Amino acid sequence: MVDTRALLTVANDIVSHASGMFVKGVGAAPSLYKKDGDFATEMDLAIERFIREELAKESSIPVFGEEQGGKFNPEACWIIDPIDGTTNYATGNPNCSILVSLVIKNEPRIAVTAMPLFDKHLSTRDDEPVYLNGKELPELVDDSSGGLIGLGSVGSPDSDKFPIEFRLKLMGWLTDTHLRPRITGSVGVDLALVASGTFKAAMSFSPNMWDNTAGVLLARNAGAVVTDGLGRPWSPTSPGAIVGTRDAHATVMDTIMTILKL
Repeated sequence: MVDTRALLTVANDIVSHASGMFVKGVGAAPSLYKKDGDFATEMDLAIERFIREELAKESSIPVFGEEQGGKFNPEACWIIDPIDGTTNYATGNPNCSILVSLVIKNEPRIAVTAMPLFDKHLSTRDDEPVYLNGKELPELVDDSSGGLIGLGSVGSPDSDKFPIEFRLKLMGWLTDTHLRPRITGSVGVDLALVASGTFKAAMSFSPNMWDNTAGVLLARNAGAVVTDGLGRPWSPTSPGAIVGTRDAHATVMDTIMTILKL
């Protein structure tokens, strides 16, 4: 049996230490270019290596990370994104984050998201509340008043379901609702801002579980509705995620379905 309470303490401590590395290295230049045109900095590699090594000291659970790979095991697996929003990080834009989650039996059970340049550290486990810098956050308030919706990055890897043309149309149509789109360049930041109540909703078009898993659990435990991009139950292998208050999530899904029917 996995002791999520103890492992959350471990993950929080590791990410807190990694946050110091993160702050010292901000502005790092690209050092590794990937096939899709994306890149990693030396700090991406160093932070992931550090987190992997520290997790290995505390548990035998395998690790799956953005930079150094591994194999996702739905039975039990740590998932790491050492720097979500690497382009932002390399240019000094504070919208970037460290994402660590633990999946057990294909469900996220632990989530830690640090936004070191904003001095924010969010964490949660199982069905427990979300904590921001050690203080419990209140559940999200559901109302139909205007609010912000995060889009992460419109230019993230294309997909058959959500090509860039669709994303641009969706962003335009959402401006005619009570929601106001914002592009931060970091899925992890967007999902964390939903959990903390800053955003009413967020849309991730990323097919990568290291981008989505931590933020999905944070948002869910804060009281948000969580689905995949088509309104189906979310899983770590889902292509993206839609999270938000009940009203905001319904607005996003209605808009998506209207566009898909055109």
